Amino acid sequence: MSLKIKVCGMKDLDNMLDLIKLPIDYMGLIFYEKSKRYVSALDAHFIKAIPGIKKIGVFVNASEQEILQKISDYGLAGIQLHGHEDPDFCLRLKSKDILVIKSFGIDENFDWQSLNAYESVADYFLFDTKTSNHGGSGIHFDWDLLRNYPLEKPYFLSGGLSVENIREASQISDPRLYGLDLNSKFEFKSGIKNVELLEQTLKNMNYEQVPG
Repeated sequence: MSLKIKVCGMKDLDNMLDLIKLPIDYMGLIFYEKSKRYVSALDAHFIKAIPGIKKIGVFVNASEQEILQKISDYGLAGIQLHGHEDPDFCLRLKSKDILVIKSFGIDENFDWQSLNAYESVADYFLFDTKTSNHGGSGIHFDWDLLRNYPLEKPYFLSGGLSVENIREASQISDPRLYGLDLNSKFEFKSGIKNVELLEQTLKNMNYEQVPG
């Protein structure tokens, strides 16, 4: 199975329309006001109507009510919880047939056993570099740490993925690796993706479905 590709931090409508011409599986929209890639006042109806790509809302310690409203307004296919959301919170959302991706910041001190409580309440995990800013650092963690991951839950790999290291990431020999989460290393500026660079990178990874 080919790895899924998620491009996160989109906030420009024209940029989104260019992105969907590529074989991208997921598009991340950040609903966290402190983020440089905050969706802000984009036309929700326009985004909801964008075809051919699954839209994932990224939230940091948001209320259940806010999340449900954004799912409805933007036509989200799922959510990514990037804060300190506990297992009960995840379960309440997953029980509403919402796809849940739970993010964790990884460093050498990460307690892998802490994931046990989330195994049944998330569809996927996302492993990002541990920072104080809830992701978007452009720094990748030591992928050798993934050898300590004890569960069977599939996961997205995030954190500093770039042209220089994405092939290495795609060749990680782990059947649980479900997808790659791309963001800051493929930008002209915060929230504006370099679609040509993304296209060339996918071609270099031998994604046969990219038109030549």
